[in-house]
Amino acid sequence: MDITAQSLELAKELVARGIVPLKASEDALHIAVATVHVMDYLLTWNCRHIANPEIQARIAEHFRLKGLFLPFICTPDELQGDDDE
Repeated sequence: MDITAQSLELAKELVARGIVPLKASEDALHIAVATVHVMDYLLTWNCRHIANPEIQARIAEHFRLKGLFLPFICTPDELQGDDDE
């Protein structure tokens, strides 16, 4: 996927607003790229800044106000489901 000007701007906004910490600016870009490309899911093992429900809620609200939809973010295990079912 291409890193577009829009995705760069969204990532900068997430950091500037303190939604994602500066040290995790690459994580903000990962989220922004998935959002701009209208992905249904964003799979990650990063539970500190990406698959973090509190941060996701803040990102989703910020994106909603801009008319954007945050992809469903989860770990690969969460997407796959429980093996016992």
